[in-house]
Amino acid sequence: MEYSPPPLFKQGPSAIARLIFFVTVAVALLVSDARFKTLEVLREAIGTGLYPAQRAALVPRDTLYAALDFFTSSHTLRNENADLTARNLKLTLQQSQAVELEAENRHLRALLSLTQRPGINSIPAEIQYDARDPFTQKVVIDRGSSAGIQLGAPVVDETGVLGQVTRVFPLQSEVTLISDKDEAIPVQLVRTGLRSVIYGTPRGEALDLRFVPISADVKVGDELVTSGLDGVFPEGLPVARVAQIDRQADTAFAHVQCISIAPVHGPRQLLVLQYQTPMPPPADLDAPPPSDKDIKAAAAAKRALKASTDKAGDATGASSADKGDKGTANKPTAAAGKTSAAHQPEHASPASVARSGTSASQPATAIHGAHP
Repeated sequence: MEYSPPPLFKQGPSAIARLIFFVTVAVALLVSDARFKTLEVLREAIGTGLYPAQRAALVPRDTLYAALDFFTSSHTLRNENADLTARNLKLTLQQSQAVELEAENRHLRALLSLTQRPGINSIPAEIQYDARDPFTQKVVIDRGSSAGIQLGAPVVDETGVLGQVTRVFPLQSEVTLISDKDEAIPVQLVRTGLRSVIYGTPRGEALDLRFVPISADVKVGDELVTSGLDGVFPEGLPVARVAQIDRQADTAFAHVQCISIAPVHGPRQLLVLQYQTPMPPPADLDAPPPSDKDIKAAAAAKRALKASTDKAGDATGASSADKGDKGTANKPTAAAGKTSAAHQPEHASPASVARSGTSASQPATAIHGAHP
């Protein structure tokens, strides 16, 4: 008696055998695809065939996102448009005031015979990439000597100072940011006018305001601007804001940490300023000191000048004394004239009174002239 199932219900290979077969095929496909990219063409064909179905399935989601983005963009654009309009009006008003103040400044400087301040020109530039040295805070911009970039030119954006041009090439320039440890900028406090120098830090996270006495009037939140004493940065550019003050009793200077006003690593577009101020020639520190002979000659000339001044003063005093004596001696003459006129008879004519007054005063004048 045969107990095998009929041909209609034959099960084929066992489940374990089929599992081993499919696992072996999967592993072989994985290895061949990872090593030899055998299924790359098949994958591209399947992806191309399924792309229309995928796009059709994503249509509701894309429609919802597009509608939300439309309303959000419209609201954002309206707000930005209103802000830009208000800012444009404010800048227009400031420009008209600046033109009026500039004309008044020129008039006052001409009235006081002062030299005019040099003008400031700007060249727009864009950051291309950071410098290769990871221990410095430097960037490379797309403007060079062919565009008029000068070595040492200040680099700013719309908020404040960003750095300074330290290397110039024909088509590119290297800018050292203010957060670099080797960068130093002369600054002053807006509130008190205290002048100092601000440096970058090795980590490039903050700025260090040095040479500030412990007793100086410095507060957290004070704004620092360029002082213009170095002849490189124009006066009044925003630089940093005081963030922390550490006054220690064992040091002569306070430790003041600041935060840059301009986002040092934020903007990609910036301005390179062309600013030149006439600087006086430096003092000749290598000149030899004056010799003893020069010092003695200068002292002798000083004594001679003093002696001549004293003689001139004595002569002036003597002449003033003589004039005073003469004026005192002339007083009796006038009195004698009045006495002669008073003794004239009442019936005398004015002419006779005048003649007698004149004749009476003549002897007095003659005697007075003989007075020593």
